[in-house]
Amino acid sequence: MHKLIVATVLLGLSAAALLAARYLPRGGSSPAVTESELTKLFKPRLGTPLPLDATFRDETGKVVTLGDYGKERPFILVPVYLRCPTLCNEVLNELVKGLRGIATLNVGREFDVVVVSFDAREQPELAAAKKAAYVEEYARRGSESGWHFLTGEQSQIDRLLDAIGYKVVWEEEKRQFAHASGVVVCTPDGVVARYFPGLDYRPLYLRLALAEAGQGTITPGVIDQILLPCFVFDSTKGRYSAAVLTLVKGAGVVTVVSVLLFWGLMAFRSRSTVAPHVTPQLPAPALTEGGDVR
Repeated sequence: MHKLIVATVLLGLSAAALLAARYLPRGGSSPAVTESELTKLFKPRLGTPLPLDATFRDETGKVVTLGDYGKERPFILVPVYLRCPTLCNEVLNELVKGLRGIATLNVGREFDVVVVSFDAREQPELAAAKKAAYVEEYARRGSESGWHFLTGEQSQIDRLLDAIGYKVVWEEEKRQFAHASGVVVCTPDGVVARYFPGLDYRPLYLRLALAEAGQGTITPGVIDQILLPCFVFDSTKGRYSAAVLTLVKGAGVVTVVSVLLFWGLMAFRSRSTVAPHVTPQLPAPALTEGGDVR
């Protein structure tokens, strides 16, 4: 019996360990620049509105504004330059991986992805080629309408970058931009809600950010409703931190429930295995030859 109790408690602790291993922050992809450089090059402020009247050209060459996106659903804003030799491709590749890991939410249905080039020399033809490649990589039917690749003039680009706290520096010797990596999750009305610097776009965090930015347009699933109280968004670092106390409380509940279930099961088994009470039967009296009872 003692061994069974110990095994039950260990089961509860194992469940807690699994929760911690699954949801506590872990090392992800390393950002391309140091922490101090990230602070200088990419520092959005939550609640900042985007310049919705800023004009760009989409991948078809059509003139659009930032206000044309969102409206009824949140969107992920991705600052890159399309001819970037390394980092920008990693940003888009890692983002697609993260989005593919969200089974319940789809680009073009629950949210959009708006990729904006900060290189004013780039044109819609290049944007169209990039869109085609990443729509194919995402590989979900009907998502094409939710992917948007924009190019524009420097004055409009600067307005957007200023709003999201994103800075780029042209390095003449290398003939390329020095910049940070990251994405911004915006509300349907174009306000910065969450952001993720670096290349860590795990599905859980993207799903939580979209649910929070959706302002009711995305109905959180059962798992999201359970997990949302377990995480706190750190706006100074741009990442979710597990509320360890909440996880510990949850582990305690799991352990207590496990012990109670164990004792209930043991009590039920004890009652069902008790032998039924049988009344002993006395032998019948013997008769003598005369018929008298002895």
